[in-house]
Amino acid sequence: MVPHLVTALTGPINELEQRVLDSTPAIERWFRLEWMEHTPPFYSAVDIRNAGFKLAPVDTNLFPGGWNNLTKEMLPLAVQAAQAAIEKICPEARNLLVIPENHSKNTFYLANVAQLVRIFHMAGLNVRVGSIDPAIKSPKKIELPNGETVCLEPVVRSKRRLGLKNFDPCTILLNNELTAGTPGILEDLHEQYLLPPLHAGWSVRRKSNHLHSYEELSKRFGKLLGIDPWLINPIYARGDSVDFAEGRGIDVLTSHVDAVLTKVRRKYKEYGINEKPFVVVKGDTGAEGPGVITIRDAKEVEALVGKPRGASSAKGGAAREQREPGEVIVQEGVLTNERVHNGVAEPVVYMMDRYVVGGFYRVHAERNPDENLKSPGASFVPLAFSESAHLPQPGAKPGASAPNRFYMYGVVGRLAMVAASYEMEATDPDAEIYE
Repeated sequence: MVPHLVTALTGPINELEQRVLDSTPAIERWFRLEWMEHTPPFYSAVDIRNAGFKLAPVDTNLFPGGWNNLTKEMLPLAVQAAQAAIEKICPEARNLLVIPENHSKNTFYLANVAQLVRIFHMAGLNVRVGSIDPAIKSPKKIELPNGETVCLEPVVRSKRRLGLKNFDPCTILLNNELTAGTPGILEDLHEQYLLPPLHAGWSVRRKSNHLHSYEELSKRFGKLLGIDPWLINPIYARGDSVDFAEGRGIDVLTSHVDAVLTKVRRKYKEYGINEKPFVVVKGDTGAEGPGVITIRDAKEVEALVGKPRGASSAKGGAAREQREPGEVIVQEGVLTNERVHNGVAEPVVYMMDRYVVGGFYRVHAERNPDENLKSPGASFVPLAFSESAHLPQPGAKPGASAPNRFYMYGVVGRLAMVAASYEMEATDPDAEIYE
């Protein structure tokens, strides 16, 4: 299965693919040098949009769910990366505790937890699942539709450590975005590794910090490849104190929307792109904010005032009220011109430590190319390289080779991962500050 691109396979993306393949040694050296200086996120997933004229990450998740969407052919890569990651952090590690979201009724999400347990078990660890949900008071076995079971056990907190009854882990893996805040039970663990760190949670993290880091990196990377960084970087702006219910901050938001649309129009004109530019307005934190709103004209912002808005969690499906007034970002919208099974599709690249370990297409038959695909009705199709670990094919005509396309996706995904490592360093509350 090779995705069908609606856009003719010519233009800047083919040129970008050619540049990426020609520069592979320089690119891989560049990443190696970055990882000598910076620590990659323990695991991450990046949503990428390929417009045919632009290829850019639109969302970077540091607590990725959806591991159950990776095919069994990809598992050896994930296991190998897990071994490398654990070896680096805690070589003597024996026990690993996974702390999931409090969605014990969502069997699709729990299938993702089961896959994580499998990966780390195959990497040589004793793995158990500890729930911080107050409703879980004793071990609870949950049958999954695929015949597997997940056992959720209540966590036990001692003065300095977190574990389960008769289970003392040296490493704790969070698969919980901490949207509602940081639970005290996870704080002040002095003798255990907590991965990712608490400041990666959405109660602390801001998308604007990530976008700022990515923008700076895309300029350096663009220079390395000799390309316009805009081809891999969505323009953005940040708005404070926006209250859709009361209409506060709407004028400032309108001016941000207008400014971003104007910049994008200039770029479209420069590249001869005959598409209508659009922006996406979304909360600066994870699931908080107004949801994901597509806007094609600054005048449309006024119409949002007074309308009830909420974001839904991709993992839990429960609507959350917006915390008003809120911080929002205005991000250049990137079309997706890929199709799988006649549905609009976008690739999601999964990484562990510094390695790309696989991915899938998020496909939505009822959405348009300029709409958010992370919504009910989406399905997941393995990426084409899942059948075997195809290496890129230098010399193949640009746009004709699926492995080349996926290598390019992996490069952009890893670039977002480097940006996340910069972001985590910049926001680390325990970082030493040198005068």
